Amino acid sequence: MHLKRLTALALASCCFAAVTPVIADTVTAPQGLDQSATLLLTDLPVFAPANALAQSAIPDVASLVAPKAPVASAKVAAPAASDDDTLGDDDDDSLVAAATDKLAGHVDGHAREALLAFAMKLRDIRYHRGGRAPSTGFDCSGFVRYVFSHSIGLDLPTNSASQFLAGLKVKRNEMKTGDLVFFRTRGKAISHVGIYIDNGQFIHSPSAGKTVRVDNLNEAYWSKHFAGAKRPEGIAKI
Repeated sequence: MHLKRLTALALASCCFAAVTPVIADTVTAPQGLDQSATLLLTDLPVFAPANALAQSAIPDVASLVAPKAPVASAKVAAPAASDDDTLGDDDDDSLVAAATDKLAGHVDGHAREALLAFAMKLRDIRYHRGGRAPSTGFDCSGFVRYVFSHSIGLDLPTNSASQFLAGLKVKRNEMKTGDLVFFRTRGKAISHVGIYIDNGQFIHSPSAGKTVRVDNLNEAYWSKHFAGAKRPEGIAKI
């Protein structure tokens, strides 16, 4: 009789464990059972499917996702050359070409006229030996150099002798506005320079006690000491 009751209780405990969300590892014997029955129930294995499922090896969701290939630490690529970088050399060349063309009168067809207009504004500035600016006065080469530099941006040598050597030879009947006219006023060396205007006239800074002025190549003194005309390379194509 006791065995049947024990068997029934054991089956009821198993069914209860199967439907209960929280499962105990051991079953507490119901009150009213004698000590032997309690010991028997304690020794019986508990059938707990929910607990068994919880303890089973269920693969982690992350493990079901295919592992990504390790990303190599790539070097940061240098930024692509911009249009500006790509065309840098060409841009520099074009700037140089533009400047050269301007000096040669290709961009500004009135470069010679601009040069002369600037020179004429400096009339009456006093002569000063070694002078290179209006504030100090001009000597002959200082005047010429200042005019070319500030009117068309062309740098000439610093003295009349070197300016003569740097220019292109021009025949007297082919001289143009802006060409340089040279003189030998002291011996055989080139010692004086002026800027040719037109019709035999030129502008220059003559000598001590005088100022920048216009003179004529046909005058006796200048005709006697005339050494020739040269054309600075910067305006050679005009």
